[in-house]
Amino acid sequence: MEDLTLVIGNRNYSSWSLRAWLALAHADVEFETVLLPLDTPQFFERIGEYSSSGRVPVLWHDGVCIWDSLAIGEYVNEQFASGGLWPEDSASRAMGRSMASEMHSSFIALRNALPMNIRASRVVRLDEATQSDINRVFTLWADARAAHADVGPFLLGQYTLLDAMFAPVVSRFKTYDIALPDDLEDYGKAVLADTAMVQWTAEALQETDIVDADEAGEPRE
Repeated sequence: MEDLTLVIGNRNYSSWSLRAWLALAHADVEFETVLLPLDTPQFFERIGEYSSSGRVPVLWHDGVCIWDSLAIGEYVNEQFASGGLWPEDSASRAMGRSMASEMHSSFIALRNALPMNIRASRVVRLDEATQSDINRVFTLWADARAAHADVGPFLLGQYTLLDAMFAPVVSRFKTYDIALPDDLEDYGKAVLADTAMVQWTAEALQETDIVDADEAGEPRE
């Protein structure tokens, strides 16, 4: 293995891989990417070479294995970004880490009903649980933006690990035509226009593999 290697799934579908990749991209560090196509024999044959978790993403650095997106983000922040992927202000860091942890552990209905699918333009009928998750996301974003609007366009003003954690959700809202409240439209645009996100999206659009489980809903007219 190279000194710094990130193992990911399909860029089109793997939201957790995207989060880890964005952390590395924003740390401005060179790394190798290994892609294992999801739900394929190749994935199940090779994932054990990288992690006993059986999941992506996985980061290897000089013999150290980190196998969880949030843990990878924190490791990258410490090792390569001199702490700059969180704000200097302790209150803002606390808010960011709380929100990132909630994203990490919650929103199951949203994830299941609206899987990340960058190439698609689809529509899904929202049930009560999914709409509740969406509303909660909007509340979190609005609270963060209200506290940091004078700093910059992202949730905590500057781009942080919190934006990496929510970037797949912004992508989902685009795929499934979920309208953002007026006061959050600029945030959604900033995430999608981020240079690293643009690169990931462009590469996702070149993929051709289909993961049937993530092709939710029907094509939009």
